[in-house]
Amino acid sequence: MRTRRIAVAIALVSAVTASGLLTACDPKTGPAASASPSGAASGGAGGTGGTSGGSASGGTSGGSTGGSTGGTSGGGTGVPVSVNGTGGTMLTISNGTSKVVMNGAVVDFGVVVRDLAWSPDGRKAAFIDGNGNLDTANADGSGRVVVARNPGGQTWSHPAWQVVKADPQYGNIPRNNLFFVSGGGAGSRLMEVPTAGGTPAVLPLEHEAGDNVPTLPQTGNTWINGSGSYNGASVYANPGTGDVYIRDDYIRQQGSEVTNGSEPALIPGQVESGIVFVRSVGGHDHVFVERFGSSTADSTFTDLTPHATTDYTEPAVSPDGRTVAVRTPSGVAVVPIDGSAAPRLISSVPGLPAYR
Repeated sequence: MRTRRIAVAIALVSAVTASGLLTACDPKTGPAASASPSGAASGGAGGTGGTSGGSASGGTSGGSTGGSTGGTSGGGTGVPVSVNGTGGTMLTISNGTSKVVMNGAVVDFGVVVRDLAWSPDGRKAAFIDGNGNLDTANADGSGRVVVARNPGGQTWSHPAWQVVKADPQYGNIPRNNLFFVSGGGAGSRLMEVPTAGGTPAVLPLEHEAGDNVPTLPQTGNTWINGSGSYNGASVYANPGTGDVYIRDDYIRQQGSEVTNGSEPALIPGQVESGIVFVRSVGGHDHVFVERFGSSTADSTFTDLTPHATTDYTEPAVSPDGRTVAVRTPSGVAVVPIDGSAAPRLISSVPGLPAYR
């Protein structure tokens, strides 16, 4: 069921390494937040991750309560100054205010930042602003551009980047797009728009070629994530089916179901080598790693939080593929992707983790 055939096709062409894409420098230290402000946003509903069977609400992490008219375009309540160990880690934390924890400091973007996602080279941020629009900005918050303006009456959330280099050998053209979720619940759809701006369109979700291959759900999809891999792959979840899906956009667009779970993220690499995702176990949300094999039977699974006494949700993988950042009720923790150590709290700021 997994697109192992895609990986075989990809192996026939030369890869662009993830490390070559990650060359951005950290921004200058932003203005400090006020000490422990009251009523700081904690990320909004949906931050609790998956429900039974791993099907998340699809939610609203990072304060993404969404809507086309809700909220203001600037300000927010700010975040506490307890940024702890984020310095030098490329880890950022957004919580639905204008303040983003970054490199051991707090950067003020000047507008509400919800569901922050970084371009593969770490130079640009994509997020939903306080008016429900899809924006991009530089890493220090400057140069903000409204890529797509919410027409009203819609809730947009969780943008993801698709940046693909041209491959003349296979006739592939370069792509530079943003994907995002429009709507909520069973009616939500995945959308796409060029990063240069334009009118969003429904993202095609075609299934793999072959006989008796099931069609993929076109609605109810949420939590889309990309990795910056040269084949344009992304992953997403569908709370209705309780499954995680992969979408490939190399040579031809196709995709398939991967596993039961929610809130997936791809592990960076030359090709998609695996995913991290959330699954409910024993009353708590756990974070798992699936390493893809040459066939579905060859895949391996590791529970990174086997002794969880709280919920671990909204995983993000570091650019070198070695560390997973996760959201907890106490803040953001990190854990080695090989499961060799227990999760360690790196910041007491609650919010959506993302790596540059």
